[in-house]
Amino acid sequence: MDKVRAYLIDDEPLALDRLARLLRASKRVDVVGKTTNPKTAVQFLSSAEVDVVFLDIHMPELNGFELLNQLENQPPVIFTTAYDQYALKAFEVNSVDYLLKPVDSQQLERALKKVESRRINGSPADLTDALRSTIAKLALSLPAAERGFPYQICSRIGDRVAVIELDRITHFYSEDRLTYASTDTRQYIVDDSLEALEQVLADKGFFRIHRSTLVNLAFIEELHRWFGGRMILRLKGSSHIELTVARNYVRPLKRKLGLD
Repeated sequence: MDKVRAYLIDDEPLALDRLARLLRASKRVDVVGKTTNPKTAVQFLSSAEVDVVFLDIHMPELNGFELLNQLENQPPVIFTTAYDQYALKAFEVNSVDYLLKPVDSQQLERALKKVESRRINGSPADLTDALRSTIAKLALSLPAAERGFPYQICSRIGDRVAVIELDRITHFYSEDRLTYASTDTRQYIVDDSLEALEQVLADKGFFRIHRSTLVNLAFIEELHRWFGGRMILRLKGSSHIELTVARNYVRPLKRKLGLD
């Protein structure tokens, strides 16, 4: 059987790249395109045929249901979401499956088997009037505030998924080949490397201060000189966490803070 032709849509670049890596690693999927822009996706899907679309529900401008509502012909869909509460809504639409973020290989295997089964059985994916009506209702059912949901990081804890709002995270750090998101009260393991996080979060107020640390500038409370040309950075919050600013990051940090 030919590889499954998949198109990926998610406004979170990290989640999009991770899903693409997992799909390519399966050796059964040809990722024919991906985008963080729902309007770009509508243009692509209006003229291209794919076997399945991996579609995020929460996106600015157009949520996943609104995007489907703009398509004349609906491809098979696998919804991705960080919220269990939208799983049933996803199944009200002609969806193959849904995946809870962060997506893992076991979830993905289940969904791919369903896609392959549909291809063999030739299940139709055309929009009926009743289905189009359901999609339209779901598009309007998401509160306006949630359609532009703030950027978040997901962390899988056993069978649960913790969703951490970005403005709660004081810093990210790497240790023993794992990456952690730290808040004032606890740490969460996340899937992405510091390098990937730095690229995506640079315009969201995060700055590299060490090869293993990325700090949220909004949480900086104090800076102190330290030996060897380094500095100690103290964070706001009840725990008053102190972080080391490596010597080669001191001047860029001062410049970023307007101190140089």
